[in-house]
Amino acid sequence: MKFCVDQATCIGCGLCVGTAPDVFTMADIGKAVAIEEDVEESNIAVAQEAMEGCPVSAIFEE
Repeated sequence: MKFCVDQATCIGCGLCVGTAPDVFTMADIGKAVAIEEDVEESNIAVAQEAMEGCPVSAIFEE
């Protein structure tokens, strides 16, 4: 499973990084990006939690 961050929508609040630090990180431009190409099974639940908690719905699954 792959998670992506829409850079045009992301506001850089960092909630996803705080929720799923093994899946998301902050890029130099101040917006979140997904770290892993394919999210490990053990991180799927927290990645989905981060996606659902994103205040601007910038995270999506591919």
